Amino acid sequence: MPRTFEEEEQFLERLSPHSWRIKQGFVGNMRVEGVFYVNSHLERLMFDELRQHCRSAGYGGFLPGMKQIANVAALPGIVHRSVGLPDVHSGYGFAIGNMAAFDMDDPSAVVSPGGVGFDINCGVRLLRTSLFEKDVLPVKEQLAQALFDHIPVGVGSKGVIPMDANALEEALEMGMDWSLRQGYIWAEDKEHCEEYGRMLQADPTKVSARAKKRGLPQLGTLGAGNHYAEIQIVDEIYDRTAARKMGIDEVGQVCVMIHCGSRGMGHQVATDALVAMEKAMKRDKIEVNDRQLACARIQSEEGQDYLKAMAAAANYAWVNRSSMTFLTRQAFARQFGASPDDLDMHVVYDVSHNIAKVERHWVNDRPRTLLVHRKGSTRAFPPHHPLIPVDYQLTGQPVLIGGTMGTCSYVLTGTEQGMRETFGSTCHGAGRALSRAKSRRNLDYTDVLQALEAKGISIRVASPKLVMEEAPESYKNVTDVVDTCHAAGISKKCIKLRPIGVIKG
Repeated sequence: MPRTFEEEEQFLERLSPHSWRIKQGFVGNMRVEGVFYVNSHLERLMFDELRQHCRSAGYGGFLPGMKQIANVAALPGIVHRSVGLPDVHSGYGFAIGNMAAFDMDDPSAVVSPGGVGFDINCGVRLLRTSLFEKDVLPVKEQLAQALFDHIPVGVGSKGVIPMDANALEEALEMGMDWSLRQGYIWAEDKEHCEEYGRMLQADPTKVSARAKKRGLPQLGTLGAGNHYAEIQIVDEIYDRTAARKMGIDEVGQVCVMIHCGSRGMGHQVATDALVAMEKAMKRDKIEVNDRQLACARIQSEEGQDYLKAMAAAANYAWVNRSSMTFLTRQAFARQFGASPDDLDMHVVYDVSHNIAKVERHWVNDRPRTLLVHRKGSTRAFPPHHPLIPVDYQLTGQPVLIGGTMGTCSYVLTGTEQGMRETFGSTCHGAGRALSRAKSRRNLDYTDVLQALEAKGISIRVASPKLVMEEAPESYKNVTDVVDTCHAAGISKKCIKLRPIGVIKG
């Protein structure tokens, strides 16, 4: 018998002005508690989603985010808590904006593709420039068109980076080392990338022929959905010391943000793993609360095969963003008649927000080796952490938070409190508030374009349908999300960026 909303509410407890606890018992078999971070506005969205689910048995294709956070808390081997960040919303198995860590020394601990997502190593890269708004505004339309012309976008787009089957194998294994060898990136780009742009456990032999076939033509393409390249202006600086370390000195400075992932290849790697893991679950008698949480023991053949294939797809995503970095530098160089070096087009940082990684963290006053799943959540390590670049040792890791089409984006930095509460994780973006179908029903194409034009934003988009799906009204307010993380102390605001040019599929 389904519980009423009032009965569900008994298992929810406010911990602070910005966080709630999901007590064990909210769903069956919870091994740890759940926690989610919200402000008053985001809190209403979370509770409305749960209330709607309680009223309607046929609610959506996914469980509400709160239920998904709790179901993840029931997975074998999970430690500490299942965490929902302020941008959390329903996803496949795990909520998008859900972080969970599993004890590598626990033989029952699992890895779940739903905890990484279908777009493996979807992430964000930020390039700075020496240009200012006054330099770009007179040629804004031409620059937006140049980016659109240089970067292949859209569902069926094909890359312009020369690629054959042998080169793809090397890219899957080497990540950004392949891009460096081919001359598509600068050596210092790697230094400012999570994992230095290469997961060493990648094994291309664990990637199916179908996944490689899908990935071969798509390298160096933006794709569609919520992916974008944006020309952005530094709008506010909250932490001048940290911003200077990133090469961002003044309001008005021009940056470029690239948001994309592993395209069809990552999707196929996840699909292949889910099929294999459903069989492994029957063999190993693993029970989960939701079929979409298909998983395998970390040390099983299926678990290890997935982690090696996932790492290869992650490397593909870094090569993909690196290829678009090359194309972006070319577009700017052509437009301004200066070399990318002269334009100071350095990578500030590159972060992943759909990935699972082995990390060392303190749990119950002792160090543990954990497999940390971050799905729609971003690593946010504090100052002095050994895994962040020398440049950022005193300020903490830059965290790149992409906004929605036509709204602001943010750069945050990691904190010690975040290490204690969320295993060094924070939000990744705005998070959807409306489904894609609902956005298409409720919004008008021309209205959205006129609203962007009124804000002085040039847009180039391959699909009119996408304009409605990705309109700001379809998403939570990214400032609400970022302010919640800042107020909760799990990351710290550094820079606000506003777009003047948007390139989408």
